Amino acid sequence: MKKTLLVVGFIGLALASCGGNSDSAKETTQSTSAEPSATVSAQTTGPVLPGEKLIAKNDCIGCHNKTQKVIGPAYVDIADKYASNDENIDILSESVINGSKGKWGDLPMTPHPNVSKDDAKQMVTWILSLKK
Repeated sequence: MKKTLLVVGFIGLALASCGGNSDSAKETTQSTSAEPSATVSAQTTGPVLPGEKLIAKNDCIGCHNKTQKVIGPAYVDIADKYASNDENIDILSESVINGSKGKWGDLPMTPHPNVSKDDAKQMVTWILSLKK
């Protein structure tokens, strides 16, 4: 029973922190957009690329981190799993926009329908550039 409650609680937390396309979620993202940008930039060296900037201004940091698994996989783990080619960029961009389930276990990725196809591609291109 404890395991069931723990799993349900974890899923609820994941959905609450990663999801939401409501106006209040947008206001929160906009009001704190400088903070995630600083967090992502602090983890990198060199110029900040467009895909990295887009990731910082969206709610990605609620579930992902550059080097460590949070709720979703680390960006470097995604880069290690997928080759950087047009097919994978298209597939992963669709996952950003429409959400997905099963690529990294049972926990679904929240859809982000307000992210444009071009922005999603830039984000995925940056992530795949992190291959070790």
